[in-house]
Amino acid sequence: MRRLAGLLVVPLLLLSTAACGSDDKGSDSASMKNGLPAITAGEKFGEKPTLSKGEGDPPKELKVNVISEGKGAVTKKGDALQVNYLGQAWDSTTPFDNSFDRGQPFDLTLGAGQVIKGWDQGLDGQKVGSRIEIGIPPELGYGAQGQGDIKPNATLVFVVDILKAVTIPKSATGTPVAQDNKDLPKVGTNTDGKAPSLTVPKTDPPTKLVSNYVLEANGEAVKATDTVVVNYVAALWKDGKVFDSTYTTGKPANFPLEQLTLKGLKDGLVGKKIGSRVLIVAPPSEAFGDQEKQGIPKNSTLVFAVDILTKM
Repeated sequence: MRRLAGLLVVPLLLLSTAACGSDDKGSDSASMKNGLPAITAGEKFGEKPTLSKGEGDPPKELKVNVISEGKGAVTKKGDALQVNYLGQAWDSTTPFDNSFDRGQPFDLTLGAGQVIKGWDQGLDGQKVGSRIEIGIPPELGYGAQGQGDIKPNATLVFVVDILKAVTIPKSATGTPVAQDNKDLPKVGTNTDGKAPSLTVPKTDPPTKLVSNYVLEANGEAVKATDTVVVNYVAALWKDGKVFDSTYTTGKPANFPLEQLTLKGLKDGLVGKKIGSRVLIVAPPSEAFGDQEKQGIPKNSTLVFAVDILTKM
């Protein structure tokens, strides 16, 4: 996300990783398999793996080993994926990050640039239910700048379990719902995948949370524990100025609702039907209160037009 990055408290996999642990010395060539470090324990899909240290020169190009092939659909660019993973530097035996310990799979949109290029390329064309190992050279990882305690020009190795892949619709659909309250913003009802219009009235904002259907679909209701994939336009009530939009890059956002810290946005989505478009108006008490956040003035009422495209 861009301006609204602070709404989520999630492990920023491949964008801001956990610190690397110290290396354990000592390994031999038997610890390699098909050119990548061997899995020394927990080899089965769903088990937390451990990896040996890389031996010799690391691969200069992306390398993918299929440890076990699943029987699910083949992943493609634009799919919403849910995965578990463990990541380790080539010259280390200590993982720098993994989702197995957190008990929380990681969600991403494939090919949307949410992760390093090695992930977008290595996960493309794999079957759901597969466990793969990916060797990622620096130019497809963090390059010469490194990341946190990941050294510059580090080759990375990941073991990834592909749990789920969902095709993301281009737009919300459903029955238009009358927007007859002149004191509330009006949202466009187009379903062509382009940003809907969002017009904020020149009236005093509501003091309580508003969450209304614009397009009402027939999907299941969103639960507070869901991860939803959304497109949205976000504006300030004060002047109607859009301060964030997923449509500017064409990349939907993944919202794990349990980790969404903007209360009004979370509460406005819970209970609404998948596939719908929703108007959410969050007063300051349901937004950022008296704190300025990333250029959003304090005591701001926030307005969202949200397409709930799918859930993981």
